[in-house]
Amino acid sequence: MDYIFIIGPSAVGKTTLAKELYKHYNGVYLEQSMVPEFMIPENVSDIGIYEEQLCWENVLLQLKFFYDKGLSNIVALDFDDVRTRELPLLFKGYNFVTLKLVSSDTNQTKNQMIHRYYNEGGLYIPDYVERANEVIMSRRLLPNEVQIDIAGKTKEDVLKEAIDIIDHFKPLTEYEYELGDERNYLSWVQSRGLV
Repeated sequence: MDYIFIIGPSAVGKTTLAKELYKHYNGVYLEQSMVPEFMIPENVSDIGIYEEQLCWENVLLQLKFFYDKGLSNIVALDFDDVRTRELPLLFKGYNFVTLKLVSSDTNQTKNQMIHRYYNEGGLYIPDYVERANEVIMSRRLLPNEVQIDIAGKTKEDVLKEAIDIIDHFKPLTEYEYELGDERNYLSWVQSRGLV
């Protein structure tokens, strides 16, 4: 596989799965949060939009760089959810899969968020989990996207299911696709009004 994208709401287990897939496939691991720190110019009118755009463009350059260097199984995650809808356009012609992690048991995801917050730090907005999960779960699947419901599963169960999907997945390289309505996605950039 050229690229393995992992998306889903906060605390659903994206990072845990991504790190294990990276090790399993001896590929590349890339989170958008790995982008180097940079200063925001004073004349920027919308800091959120500016910051997210720079980070996204940086991740895209890195994804293409690793591919051009002959690496495969490039695992990428942690980008703004609204960017998910761009993946089928930007990576058409490549062998990629997008694993959309969701949970039909919101309490499980909330508990995972609480556990992570108190043991590892990180985002702590339990009420956001339900909204994010609902939005991400309810939208239609995009080309080369597969949904994994983590409800009632251990991280080992999810990893095994993901590996099985990846190992047997036949990605489409040719398909018709137009960007869907961005209101069906989320964004941490408040000014987008998608939160």
